[in-house]
Amino acid sequence: MSQLIQKGIHMKLRYIITLLLIIGVSFSCDEFEDMNENPNEPTDVDASTVLPSAIRQSVTTLTTESFLLGNNAAQLTAKTLRTEIDSYNWNAFPSVWQGLYESLTDVRTLEEIALEEENEALEGVAVILRSWIMSTLTNTYGNVPYTEAIDGSEGDYTPAYDDQSAIYADILDELERADGLLTGSGSISGDIMLNNDPTLWRKFGNSLRLRLLMYAHNQIDDAESRFANIVESGLILSSNEETVAMPFLNSFPNQFPTIPLKKGDFDAVALSQTSLNVMSAYNDPRLARYARPDNNDYNNPTFSGATNGAGSCSKGGSALGAPYFNVEGDVTADELGLNIPEGLVMTYSEVEFLLAEAAAKGWIADAVEPHYEAGIEASMEYYQVDYAPFGYTDFADYYANSGVAYNEATDIWEQKWLALFFNGLEPYFEVRRWYFESGMSFDGIPFMDPACNNLNNNLLPTRFLYPGEEQSLNQLNYQEAIERMDGGNSINAPIWLVQ
Repeated sequence: MSQLIQKGIHMKLRYIITLLLIIGVSFSCDEFEDMNENPNEPTDVDASTVLPSAIRQSVTTLTTESFLLGNNAAQLTAKTLRTEIDSYNWNAFPSVWQGLYESLTDVRTLEEIALEEENEALEGVAVILRSWIMSTLTNTYGNVPYTEAIDGSEGDYTPAYDDQSAIYADILDELERADGLLTGSGSISGDIMLNNDPTLWRKFGNSLRLRLLMYAHNQIDDAESRFANIVESGLILSSNEETVAMPFLNSFPNQFPTIPLKKGDFDAVALSQTSLNVMSAYNDPRLARYARPDNNDYNNPTFSGATNGAGSCSKGGSALGAPYFNVEGDVTADELGLNIPEGLVMTYSEVEFLLAEAAAKGWIADAVEPHYEAGIEASMEYYQVDYAPFGYTDFADYYANSGVAYNEATDIWEQKWLALFFNGLEPYFEVRRWYFESGMSFDGIPFMDPACNNLNNNLLPTRFLYPGEEQSLNQLNYQEAIERMDGGNSINAPIWLVQ
């Protein structure tokens, strides 16, 4: 656990002091303790305080990074300024590491509360949160501190890096254990994501297992059977009402992360030409949700796309949709009757596309097309689309007449990619998987090409770089970790998932 606060702190003394405070070092001098006790402040916290804090920090971190990194790396959106992510000129992006490891401090506290109270349901929630956060970290970087970063050991300021294969194995086991815990004693309180409902947490945990098994199926011998067994249980996300997401509010500081931005910072990200090409081909009504019409006319909208990449690549594209920012003089999300954007963790649409791909691979006996169609419809419904301006009466009309109907397996990838808009780093993780399954080439991904004038020899980066602070604050373990990687701390190092 000592690893969790260190990232982003540039002075080692401050780093150590912060960690000592977090893990509650016991001082030997009773007089010193007495002198420093504040009778007006509580010394204990309960789950209803810790759980929302853990959810809020982790979800806000990844919602922010979906805007800055995930959407752009996957070419759903494009940067118009500071184009490092688009051009594959990747430096370390320490905010992912820092934000997620810091959120694990609350998760560890939540587990301790649950164990002390013998509250199995609450422990199950903590295990699922930890597993989701750690799976995101290892999917981002490869080998990362895991065992020593979450075990709560005092005085361990330099945790070792675990192999990604071992992390995956443990997370999958832990998620299975959490499913059992959530049928046990106790209750959940303070849950701002799934309304204290243990059944929804079970569905989230099981659906997360489906996601991870799909990511790693080339490396896990029994991935297919494990996937099928989870599906057979029936305890997976089954409607948009079960979306795993944190609601944001209308007021600061709990707004969607793009809302408080300066207009110039918001406009630094635009609709990409890549996604515009795909959506325009089908007259996809999500266009008017993902992007703001250039003519500000939602009855007869027009759109443009910015090109991902560097140099002379076109940077003019439609601004992101009305729910993500309020532009003075333009139609607002309220006027369109649209919901406040949520911080997405996992959607029903994603689960349907997982089932469609599993069916296409022969893992489950279901027909492919019903799941594929349901995935698209769920995404349309979630984004409250208006079909009329795009020439359709309803979803059935759209599916039958737009050309989007299922034809081949890469159709699943294409539509899942569109549905993962603003879902953390998942769009990038999926594009990377498809890139790997296509022979480490964009050739097998028909709706994408390498970024324009990219600086990585047309190669999609396979990982993020470790933050620079690791080299100074955890030098021995950092050095050992990069020596285990082919190519060292490189954006092209083949992490276990793409070997």
